[in-house]
Amino acid sequence: MANEELKLTILRNSESIKTQKSLADELNCSVGKINYILKALIDKGYIKAQNFANSENKKNYKYILTPKGIQEKIALTEKFIKRKKEEYEELQRELDFMKKENPNG
Repeated sequence: MANEELKLTILRNSESIKTQKSLADELNCSVGKINYILKALIDKGYIKAQNFANSENKKNYKYILTPKGIQEKIALTEKFIKRKKEEYEELQRELDFMKKENPNG
């Protein structure tokens, strides 16, 4: 999964992230990569990390989407949808071409 898609996935699910490890397992990537992207999102002001006040494990954080993060999530979603539409249209053209080349198939 590309970094842009990971950023979008993290922004979309920021408030339901249990741990970086569980997110890494879910997205099939390393904890280091998740940590790197989360830190970048925090540095850019897209999300805030807060400790759970009553958590036994002080390493647990709650990730909160900021207004700036909401705007980034919208922008990334629009780019993602545009890219997927373009991929679909390209596949449709390839399919149409194959049908013309082999009308009996």
